[in-house]
Amino acid sequence: MASEYTPSEMMAAVAARELGNGEVVFVGIGLPNLACNLARALQAPDLVLIYESGAVGAVPERLPVSIGDPSLVTGSLMICSMADVFQLFLQNGKIEVGFLGGAQVDRYGNINTTVIGGYEKPKVRLPGSGGAAEIAVHAQRVLIISRLNPRAFPAELDFLTSPGQRCKGKTRQELGMPGAGPVKVITDKGILESDPESGEMVLTALYPGVTLEDVKANVGWPLQSRAELGAVAPPTGEELRLLREVLDPRKLFLG
Repeated sequence: MASEYTPSEMMAAVAARELGNGEVVFVGIGLPNLACNLARALQAPDLVLIYESGAVGAVPERLPVSIGDPSLVTGSLMICSMADVFQLFLQNGKIEVGFLGGAQVDRYGNINTTVIGGYEKPKVRLPGSGGAAEIAVHAQRVLIISRLNPRAFPAELDFLTSPGQRCKGKTRQELGMPGAGPVKVITDKGILESDPESGEMVLTALYPGVTLEDVKANVGWPLQSRAELGAVAPPTGEELRLLREVLDPRKLFLG
């Protein structure tokens, strides 16, 4: 039986389980990076990690603190320009999994990382898209990692930065987007998955000790759920050991 765990540890473990051996993943810093390295230490030793800064096949010996961290260079298969990362790998359909997060996520998996409030006079100006919009369009599938709360999962975004399953009433196919878009949202309470018919994010699984009402109270739209919700296993002792002692002993991202 695994010891007590934090929401961040649960999210990292759940995300890691989504990755298969040999997959090519466009990864950022934080929980996605922890998840990728956890997967590589367990079921996916041949996972290929690509960072926006140009590190391809990175195998950092320590936890990188940014996409420009020099630890990403040593042992990488290739170091190239950001233009090459996007044009040769992402836009060329070579990225199998993209990880994204955001200040706001709506019912279709659209993401806002631009502003909170009106664009002309926002309450908060956020970092913007970076490579997120390109990842959302071109990655073969996208995993979103975000903590559930009403402000982060509103009925409507303040700004649409990265496209989900439906944008302005149109499907990805109608808009000519090649990737499958966000297929799962990994939260701190459960898992949402895109419905093939409606494109909406539907609750499909709950974490231990979490109820359906807990999740619905933290979402700004009438959240639909599967008739039979799956149960997600907590982090194993080995997953926790790797996260705490090997991958993030200083708790830079686990908190």
